Amino acid sequence: MSKIPENIEWSIRVPMFRNSIIMKQLGIAIGIPFGLLIIFLIIVKAIYALIIIGTLFLFTYLFILIVWGGKYNVGFKLNKAGIHNFTLKNQAKKNLITNTATVILGLFSGKPAVSGAGMLAQSKQNVLIKWSSISKVKFIPKKHTIMIRAGFTENIALFCTPENYTTVESLIRTKLKEKDIILSKKDPNTPS
Repeated sequence: MSKIPENIEWSIRVPMFRNSIIMKQLGIAIGIPFGLLIIFLIIVKAIYALIIIGTLFLFTYLFILIVWGGKYNVGFKLNKAGIHNFTLKNQAKKNLITNTATVILGLFSGKPAVSGAGMLAQSKQNVLIKWSSISKVKFIPKKHTIMIRAGFTENIALFCTPENYTTVESLIRTKLKEKDIILSKKDPNTPS
């Protein structure tokens, strides 16, 4: 059996619109509130507002494709401190510009919620979750992904490469062997 390294570091480009985990998270974060709003607008027959929302979604989709190439450039470090998730430098610069513009436009338009969203997005560019804070881990080997949960707002999706997934999973299991927090998504091809 090979030795598990103490430190693992890698970066990956994750396609935003083709990754089911990202799409699920977007669906929860955006789909639920906008879905309720759209249902309300349909009931009150506010067609103009529906067109504006649809146009906003289209422009947002095009913006993500143009500015970020439809991909999320992310890096991960696992070491004795914990799990460190960070946006790669080239994307971090674009994110800083976008998030700063969001904050400024929110302030000038008198919409503090928009400014707050820009500040919150910028604060999530560099996240460290300590091993002792982790409350739940979900392994999804088929997608080479590990979901890490600490607090209510402390969640990380570790997008691994096919080559490093097993090593990353082993390190996490070793670090958390004392905790009863590990869940594994069953592979439908393995017998129970």
